[in-house]
Amino acid sequence: MADDLPEQFDLIVIGTGFTESCIAAAASRVGKSVLHLDINDYYGNVWGSLGVEDLISLLAREAAPHSTLRNGSYHWHEQSAATPTSETEEMKVETMQPWTRETVLAMSRRFCIDLCPRVLYSAGELVQLLITSNICRYTEFRAVDNVCMHQNGTIVSVPCSRSDIFNTKSLTIVEKRLLMKFMNACNDYGEDKCNEDTLAFRGRTFFDYLKAQRVTEKIASCVMQAIAMCGPDTSFEEGMLRTQRFLRSLGRYGNTPFLYPMYGCGEFPQSFCRQCAVYGGIYCLKRSVDDCSVDANSNEVLISSAGTTFRAKHVVSAPRYLPASRDYVMRPHLSRGLFLSSTPLGNDVLNKGGGGVNILRLMDNEGAREAIFIQLSHYSGACPKGLYLFHLTTPAISDDPEADLRIFTLQLFQYADPEIIFSSYFTLTAQSQPDKGGADDIVYYTDAPSYEMDYYDAIANARHIFGKLYTDVEFLPRAPDVEEIVVDGEDPSALNEHSLPDDLRAQLQDMQQATEEMDIQD
Repeated sequence: MADDLPEQFDLIVIGTGFTESCIAAAASRVGKSVLHLDINDYYGNVWGSLGVEDLISLLAREAAPHSTLRNGSYHWHEQSAATPTSETEEMKVETMQPWTRETVLAMSRRFCIDLCPRVLYSAGELVQLLITSNICRYTEFRAVDNVCMHQNGTIVSVPCSRSDIFNTKSLTIVEKRLLMKFMNACNDYGEDKCNEDTLAFRGRTFFDYLKAQRVTEKIASCVMQAIAMCGPDTSFEEGMLRTQRFLRSLGRYGNTPFLYPMYGCGEFPQSFCRQCAVYGGIYCLKRSVDDCSVDANSNEVLISSAGTTFRAKHVVSAPRYLPASRDYVMRPHLSRGLFLSSTPLGNDVLNKGGGGVNILRLMDNEGAREAIFIQLSHYSGACPKGLYLFHLTTPAISDDPEADLRIFTLQLFQYADPEIIFSSYFTLTAQSQPDKGGADDIVYYTDAPSYEMDYYDAIANARHIFGKLYTDVEFLPRAPDVEEIVVDGEDPSALNEHSLPDDLRAQLQDMQQATEEMDIQD
């Protein structure tokens, strides 16, 4: 069936994942005509957020040709009867809603379960991009409540801000001073290129530098696990970069340097898609690509979909969305685990007021493997009140995500016994690209989600592809606010010219010049 759609575009983007949506928004913003297709009935692909029923449905159809999600499984758990240990606990048990498979599924649409969860540095790349492009108006955030670490078999909060450090009871006065001195030294790193204290550690590990500062074992563990978030083999330069990223995001929106998007990370692809649509991008969900070829005369890419052939100068695609890419080898990339629980992890201090958003970095005994744990309560908008959502992510080492994560689930649940209601495991795969040929020579494939806290790699990938497509334009320039838009018949001089983006300021000046020329002619 033919569509009532244009058939000629500057850019066709296939897949609505984070990176693809960034590129689509950037192209549309600078005046390119964009068609954005996705075979799914939701935005985000593996970067999206789903309800419980939608997640189960996705796990059941993981064998779809375009899917990069593999090895999915899920299990419902029967809750044991809670045994009160005090009068307070007895009151909690009396008022606790009994969560079962039926009650969870009845509230399925109130869940926003991230397939690829992230937290954002408050001064990080994505936050800056959202602000400078004005896409931040489509998003809401909650400050992460606690950055945690394992200490003597318990989960404890790491003091992040200056006030937290001096108020904590877990450090002695001497340790507090040592930690502050170390953080100040890291914050000043790079300002003095000839600093002898740091020059000696170029080419060595960050752990070597930490030991040379004569900090205590407790502080060293705190820095490595929760601040720099690095391993024993991390280079000195990389460790300093991560520490500075942490420190420079402090004090902006809360006591920790991290933010979490309200209603899940799936909001980000949708926000970029909104921006693309505002500037004329056309969206078609539940739309597969049947064929991809090249017009030898015009060198344009021909995309056949649902009986219509679209033409474009450029095509950007998520892995496996084009028929030719489905022959590429897919390798395990990230192992994911998620759990629904009626009780949180950690003590009452970590979860006061019903809990919020807590993050914890886990390491194996040898320090060779790591995982990121994120706990979400109803205050994040990701689950109903009375439930907690646990996310666990590690780089994949096999096709069995549950086995990959077992060492970390043992750490999490060894000293705690949360009331797990639902658990699920799956693998996110990455595409190994062989030598290209045919249409693939002018198709740009985006990368799979990498193992990182924030979106640095994904944004770098989007900038790289956009730069190859359009070499002389800015990536995601600022979009005007509603009150800055000039409507026919309005007096443009009523606007504050200096508050406008460069392209709109030029447009305003042209309008003013045209008005003056008309006055002269009259």
